[in-house]
Amino acid sequence: GADFRHGGKFMADRFKDFARGLTAPASDAFAVTAHDSTDFPLAARALYVGRPGDVSLETLEGNEVTFVGVAAGTILPVSAVRVNDTGTTAGDIVGLL
Repeated sequence: GADFRHGGKFMADRFKDFARGLTAPASDAFAVTAHDSTDFPLAARALYVGRPGDVSLETLEGNEVTFVGVAAGTILPVSAVRVNDTGTTAGDIVGLL
């Protein structure tokens, strides 16, 4: 991490000298638009699912997988490069970085 600007003011990152572990919180997030061929600009380290349903995705390793019956409010701890439109019925999905 590094120091950064937020809302026009300088914010110090007290943890910039520490490695980000797998259990570290996300440092950023983005709204996911499901698409069958367009990958995210950056791989997500996890996905937040806001509305329940199935989530079809491609993993960072290139595998296609569908998580069936994902409850609202679930965080899927899987590195994903894309959420597929086909096979995804869940909604309000957010990529965590």
